[in-house]
Amino acid sequence: MEHILYSYSLCASLSLLLFFGFSFLYSKTPDKAIFANFLRSRRIMGAALLLLSVNYSVHLLFEVRYMSHDAAILLNLSTYFLCYWLFSSALTSLLDRFYITRRKFLIHLFMWAAFSLLSGIVLFVLPAGAAREVGLTVMAVWLISYGVVLSRRLLRAYKKAVHIIDNSLSDDIGSYIRWMSTFTYWAVIFGVVCGLLTFLPDKYIFVWALSSVPFYIYLYVCYQNYQLFYERVENAMEDEMPAGEDTASAQCSDEDGAAAYELPPATAEIIEGKIGAWIDTGEYVRPGLTIRELARTLHTNRTYLSAYINTVYGMSFRNWITDLRMGDAKRNIERYPQKSIAEIAEMSGFLSMSHFIKTFKEKEGCSPAKWKQALQKGSNTDEAKDA
Repeated sequence: MEHILYSYSLCASLSLLLFFGFSFLYSKTPDKAIFANFLRSRRIMGAALLLLSVNYSVHLLFEVRYMSHDAAILLNLSTYFLCYWLFSSALTSLLDRFYITRRKFLIHLFMWAAFSLLSGIVLFVLPAGAAREVGLTVMAVWLISYGVVLSRRLLRAYKKAVHIIDNSLSDDIGSYIRWMSTFTYWAVIFGVVCGLLTFLPDKYIFVWALSSVPFYIYLYVCYQNYQLFYERVENAMEDEMPAGEDTASAQCSDEDGAAAYELPPATAEIIEGKIGAWIDTGEYVRPGLTIRELARTLHTNRTYLSAYINTVYGMSFRNWITDLRMGDAKRNIERYPQKSIAEIAEMSGFLSMSHFIKTFKEKEGCSPAKWKQALQKGSNTDEAKDA
């Protein structure tokens, strides 16, 4: 019975992996040059899924699990090692198109070959028993450590991208890439759990086969959704991401740069006067505003402007613009009580109604509708007292 359940589980997982893998490889993308990097990332992800499908096929057709428990475990660990690199490379390259290099590819390929060779030594050289169990444990720890290192690199790239977006754009574009952070944490947990599940007794091994199904469904849906926003995110980052620079070091230099940069007092005074005049125009409600555009309007340097905002206001460009728009929204609610919350959000430069409500709640502790009701109630009370 357990043998049949295991086979059915493998068939179900294998079918999904093949569908997702070939979809990633051959699904169409908009015929624009800017999608080249997205297409490369998706193809790498497709290759990883098809590699996993090969692993599942070997288990299904040759019943490796029932021939040699240790061989099945090492086959899985070796497959996961290469897939970890492919997964992390696919996602990191979405955030940093210069991440994948020939040198990195060869280094990780060599590491996978070394891992596979040592797996073979554990299986064919070490005697069955305690020595082999120790060998299997060492290989599992190596795999998990490798996955954690790759995940940390991906998270650094994600934080770098969010930092660039927050200090360059007025709109909440960073929300479009937030799924990568969620996916990475899930991938770390899944990778560790999946590595441990492969050690399960034969009667429970079907759990290992089925455990991947929700993970890959989530991955597929995220890629499909991200394609809708990719062009906008890539355009936002195109001029900001340092070419050919290591993501981690770039993050350190960029995060420290604007915050640590000391503006000459005379320059700070000039920018202060220009910003004050610009705020009075109400131009901050214009959707799609970038710090480069503002720097050109104020006839100043982008770095100076960013440093001034980070230092004087203690926040990123996006958060500063959001604060200005929030103030405008509250004034509009008071000034135009007949207008709906959606109209107020649009007037104040918020592209998304949900983002406006979320931001309002974070800053005021209640929804804009309740804030409006409280304002009107207070106004009615004052009128009654005057009467």
